[in-house]
Formats: sequence, structure tokens, C-alpha cells
Amino acid sequence: MSERKVLNKYYPPDFDPAKIPKLKLPKDRQYVVRLMAPFNMRCKTCGEYIYKGKKFNARKETVMNELYMGLPIFRFYIKCTRCLAEITFKTDPENTDYAMEHGATRNFQAEKLLEEEEKKITKDREEEELNNPMKVLENRTRDSKMEMEVLENLQELKELNQRQASVDFEGMLGTYKELEQRTKEQEKEEDERETREMLERALVKRLRDSDSDSDQEGESSSRPKKPSTDRPTDILTTDRLTDPQGLSVGGVKKAKVESWERSVGGLGGGGALGSLVVRKKPATSVPKPDTRVTPAGSNTQTVSKAAAIVPTAATKPITAQNGSSSLSLLGAYSDSDDSNNSE
Repeated sequence: MSERKVLNKYYPPDFDPAKIPKLKLPKDRQYVVRLMAPFNMRCKTCGEYIYKGKKFNARKETVMNELYMGLPIFRFYIKCTRCLAEITFKTDPENTDYAMEHGATRNFQAEKLLEEEEKKITKDREEEELNNPMKVLENRTRDSKMEMEVLENLQELKELNQRQASVDFEGMLGTYKELEQRTKEQEKEEDERETREMLERALVKRLRDSDSDSDQEGESSSRPKKPSTDRPTDILTTDRLTDPQGLSVGGVKKAKVESWERSVGGLGGGGALGSLVVRKKPATSVPKPDTRVTPAGSNTQTVSKAAAIVPTAATKPITAQNGSSSLSLLGAYSDSDDSNNSE
């Protein structure tokens, strides 16, 4: 595979190039080449513009009987991109350019011709000055005189415009500069004022925040501090006993309270579960007299016990804020009444 990229091929020792048959091809034969349009042109048939750099598949041939200093001249055939009309141009080695032949007109041809004419005049003048020193002096004198005339004409035109002009351009420029400077000063003042207002608002906000913080600290210091051991559920564990007259006795805390009583409360409380508990009413029946035979000394003691039990059962049972303690007290009274009845 590497042999296809080498520049020199292998020639055997007995190779004779004279034995290679030569093809008889015409000298004006054409080749298909890829080129770009060398200048802007316009088609004569349809008026389509073809710009410089447009790519074409062109046919190339050698122009017969035309040489420039031994260099051949080539002709190219292209087709219009719109009407497919044939356009031809050829090389111009004398001017290092291309020359249009037929099928289209070259754009900016007048400008090109003017530049060529100026170059030709300059070249002729240099050749004259090279051989004739007096011609150099004459040309310089003529150039200086022409320059002075041009300057005088410009000055006259300026004076004429100033006489006819009714607008003071210098005053307008001065007014514009003053207005621009005044606008810049106003913008600067507005920026400073806005910055000052923002700083004042930030300072007031900080002062208000500091005042509110100090007020909160003062209120917190003036408030009595509650003991850290008290909790909202501790009231459920406190028993407040009331005497028969309705006076409250000091609260007593239980030594040990169950965890469910702290959070929910007793079943007999006034909460949501209080309506589901039915309190047991104490018995109001009068105990029967004892018919057993007892000694004389013990009879008086039995009667006094019965007399003491009757008012106790008739009195109002001791109630507490906690429902569990009330139930326990009621149970105690009921047990005492049953024991008395059994006696």
C-alpha cells in the first residue's frame, strides 16, 4: 500500500522510453478545470450578476498564435448561472489580470481604465524627468501653482458659506457641550442622593431591629421565671381536696404518678373521658341494729360506732381534681359501709 504514494517508480534496466507510443493530440485541445470568477461581471443575455469568487466547472484551452514574452495565453469557457449562456475570458499576463472577451461585461471597467490611464501618465512623466532636469523644475513649479489655486478656492468657498449660513455652528457646539455637562452633573447628583437614601434606610432598619431586641430582652427579664420542673401536664397529678363547706385545701402531689396519667389524665376528670365514667353513689341506707348479745360494756361501744358511721355515710364524699383519687375514696367508703352492715 505504501508504493502508491512514492514519487519515483521503478524502472527496469532494459527500459527504453523511445519504445513508448506517442499520442497525437491537437495543440488546441480543451481540459475541464475548476476555477473561480476572476472579477465581477454581468451576463449580456439575461442580466444576471456574477460576482468575483463564484466557482465554475470551466473548459480551458490554449490560445493559438498569441504569446507574451514566450508565455502562452489561456482561454476559459464558463456558463451563466441563470440562462446557461456561454461566457469567455482569457489571461492577460501583461497587466497580471484577466481580459473579458464576449458573453458578459466587466463591472467597474471605467474605474479600472481610469487607474490604468493615471499609471500611464505617471510613468511617462517619470521617463521625461529622468532625461531632462529642466522638465523637473517646470513640473514642480506647475504643481505648486496648482496647489495654491486649490487652497484659494477652498478659502473662498468657506467664506461664501459663512456669509450665506444663518446658523452659528460654534454656538450650537458650545450649547451642546454645556447641555451634556449639565446632564452628567444631574446624573451624578441623583446617584449620590439615591446612595444616601439607601444608607439612611439601612441605618433606620438596624436601629429598629436593635430597639426591638432590647424591648424583648427587657420583657423577658421583667417576667417571673417559671421553675423548669413545672410542666403543663403536672396539674393532672395534683390533688385538691375540698372540705364539706366547699373550702379548698392545699394541693398535694403524689409521690409516684404513672406516665399515662400525666399525658391523658384520670378517667374521672372533666376531659373527654369524663363523660364515660359513672361515679358510684355512696349508700344512704341506715344500718340495722345489732341483735347479737354482747356484754354490757361492749354495747355502748357498738352503738357509738353505728352513730359515727351514719353521719359519715350521709356526708358528701371527698372529691379531688384527679378522677382516680375520687374513685379510690368512694371505694373506701363503700367498703366501710359493707363491713358495718356485715357486723
